[in-house]
Amino acid sequence: MTAEQVHPHYVAIWIWLVVLMLAGVLATLLPIEKSAVVGLIFAIAAVKAVLVALNYMHLKSENWLIYALAIVPVLLAVAMTLVLFPDIVFHH
Repeated sequence: MTAEQVHPHYVAIWIWLVVLMLAGVLATLLPIEKSAVVGLIFAIAAVKAVLVALNYMHLKSENWLIYALAIVPVLLAVAMTLVLFPDIVFHH
């Protein structure tokens, strides 16, 4: 990162993370199926992870090679979640 780059607005990002955390907590109160709530919480967690990675880990200002290196574990985590999702939701 160079000195010329603009730093992200950390307070606004923190507020978004708090709002998303509250949305995840409040999702448990929704009168919908448990599997839908779990899916919603995972989606909110994914959005929070992207916000943290882009702004606090400064991936937004890195070149494409960092994205290529970062996408592999993300794809593995998504694949593992998709494979384990039915077992976690329907057997526990």
